[in-house]
Amino acid sequence: MTYAFTSNDARDAFAAFPPRSRTTLMAVRAMIFDIAAAFPPDQNIGCLKETTKWGQPSYATPDTKFATPIRLGLSKADDPAIFTHCQSTVMADFRALAPPELKFDGNRAVHLLNNHPPKLNELAPLIRAALTYRL
Repeated sequence: MTYAFTSNDARDAFAAFPPRSRTTLMAVRAMIFDIAAAFPPDQNIGCLKETTKWGQPSYATPDTKFATPIRLGLSKADDPAIFTHCQSTVMADFRALAPPELKFDGNRAVHLLNNHPPKLNELAPLIRAALTYRL
């Protein structure tokens, strides 16, 4: 599904990504919105809000504060990446269960492939864990 941008800053951040990375990161963006929308009513995580933090698109639930922010950007190696707060356990917990071919940057990021839509079954546990971190 395609989601309209609600933040001009986030839209501009995506426009600034190199096209080879933008494709992958836009697919992750849609995945974040799809997963957030799929939570059952009894597990209401609150409204997902798209903003920017440090110039990167960021996704959180400011009304409930259940989520630890998920940011999308480029790693130091210039790979598209998903970032979570390094002081949360989200990335470390995900790393313990993740497929061995995924590349990580410590407890802060998982690297993705350029021009390659990420696999939902691989990244969904990370996104769900971040969206429900304080639930």
